[in-house]
Amino acid sequence: MDRRGEIVKVSGPVVFARGVPDVHMGDQVEVGPEGLIGEVIGISGDVVTVQVYEETTGLKPGMSVVSSGMPLSVELGPGLIGSVYDGLQRPLEVIADAAGAFIVRGVRARPLDPEKVWHFSPSAEEGGEVSGGEVLGEVGETEAIVHRVLVPPEVSGRLVWVAEEGDYRVDEVVARVEAGGGIVELKLYHRWPVRKARPASRRLPPSQPLFTGQRVLDFLFPIARGGTAAVPGGFGSGKTVLQHQLAKWSDADVIVYIGCGERGNEMAQVLKEFPELKDPRTGRSLMERTVLIANTSNMPVTAREASIYTGITIAEYYRDMGYDVAVMADSTSRWAEALREISGRLEEVPAEEGYPAYLPSRLAEFYERAGRVEVLGGMEGSVSIIGAVSPPGGDFSEPVTQHTQRFVRAFWGLDKELASARHFPSVNWNFSYSDYVEEVKGWWEEKYGANWRELRDGILRVLKEEDSLQHIVQLVGPDALPDRQRWYLEVAELIREAFLQQNAFDPVDSYCLPEKQLKMAEAILLLFRKGLEVLGRGVPVLRLRGSPLVEEVVRMKELPQDEIDSIDSLMRRIEEELEKIGTH
Repeated sequence: MDRRGEIVKVSGPVVFARGVPDVHMGDQVEVGPEGLIGEVIGISGDVVTVQVYEETTGLKPGMSVVSSGMPLSVELGPGLIGSVYDGLQRPLEVIADAAGAFIVRGVRARPLDPEKVWHFSPSAEEGGEVSGGEVLGEVGETEAIVHRVLVPPEVSGRLVWVAEEGDYRVDEVVARVEAGGGIVELKLYHRWPVRKARPASRRLPPSQPLFTGQRVLDFLFPIARGGTAAVPGGFGSGKTVLQHQLAKWSDADVIVYIGCGERGNEMAQVLKEFPELKDPRTGRSLMERTVLIANTSNMPVTAREASIYTGITIAEYYRDMGYDVAVMADSTSRWAEALREISGRLEEVPAEEGYPAYLPSRLAEFYERAGRVEVLGGMEGSVSIIGAVSPPGGDFSEPVTQHTQRFVRAFWGLDKELASARHFPSVNWNFSYSDYVEEVKGWWEEKYGANWRELRDGILRVLKEEDSLQHIVQLVGPDALPDRQRWYLEVAELIREAFLQQNAFDPVDSYCLPEKQLKMAEAILLLFRKGLEVLGRGVPVLRLRGSPLVEEVVRMKELPQDEIDSIDSLMRRIEEELEKIGTH
């Protein structure tokens, strides 16, 4: 059937076409003689509205628009891990070899290498019933990830044939299922529409933390596996630095990093660094469990809009294999700007600050695809989403930040002043929060038998008291305060330097184990309590501040992971030495 129509109007990345037969909302189309990729976003009578994901310069009325009859989809199969894609799942390394450093309009490349051979080991038995999400067999994708070949979610029936163990390409048939009166041939890969969430059996409560190794996040403002977090911050506040740290150190099985509309030099740094980084769990390259989607600010703006859907669909695919996946979206503000530009081309009535009225619902659709679930195959998996937000001028009252805050449960607000003072991660503890504290409390208690919640609340109380005292300090100076309040200021500074601040370039301090975090917090609060007792005996705060124990507490973060037991001896000395002060 001929699915060809013709262009009647071009408005930037939006094209209007007439006469495209049997077309549906969301269908992928090819526009113009170069076959530019587009997607149907509106149908009015016989006029179809298409957003084109490539540069539209040179298009004119009368050129062809051809429908594929299928929604915008991605290929899901072995070979995703370690790849670098653009927002449309075109492999950038393959395109660079074929066409140079810049993407040429209309260039095509298969997302999965059709020539690469994979060793397939079947696990399903012939003659049995299979349904969507069940595992047909396994492929060793990388040293870190075993790729489980899944029955596509919409397929169910009797498995009449499965291939023997051996080497196969992604296009070769490895199983046949009798379904609906016919035979469905299954390959190592299948396609899935990016805007449609992959189904799961049921959602599970987010009871386990996604551990990041960053103390300010894990200890004070945790995120659960399958949870959502926003990282808002103005230009230069350290969003990308924090996203890189999370991608490097979070204990997810698979990382999907989406560079959505960010500067090209930042993405180039990611592409250069990640293959060289060592995975702390395997000692091998971090790329062996990472998928990168690079859609920089100099690429067509509409492709940004598709990039986060491409990323989240790939994440759901690995979740369906039973893996815990972390998605880093940097940044959703650039994605929202793409929505705004397309909305303007469509002459839609603008809402706040020119954004379309459906911005909140689109944000909700994206973040709701996170979650810890029981997948169709019976395993457990999760997708955690950490989205950076770039409010202009650092104004958190702008629409993208405000609406994002409605749909996430952890809010890690970044502070430009902290970043300028070289305090990283520059998460401001005064306006950050997490709604996962109660959910993950049980994990801390079960794992370490420790009073994590009490220690966390103690740290936050000191910081809150310091914040309230700062107003007085700015008026009269710290020397006018009584010793007890000056001790609060001293310990708050100690918490900032020794606990909240981490050096991303220090091989020891870049990552902190949970047991070390607990011991560090316990030592700081012990020093704080014992200090208050000493002050109660009339000892001046200057004597406390000059104690060598304070410097030892600051240096705790320099202790290697295998020497954290020495913090116990430090706490014993704090008990003994501070007990003596003022008693003689």
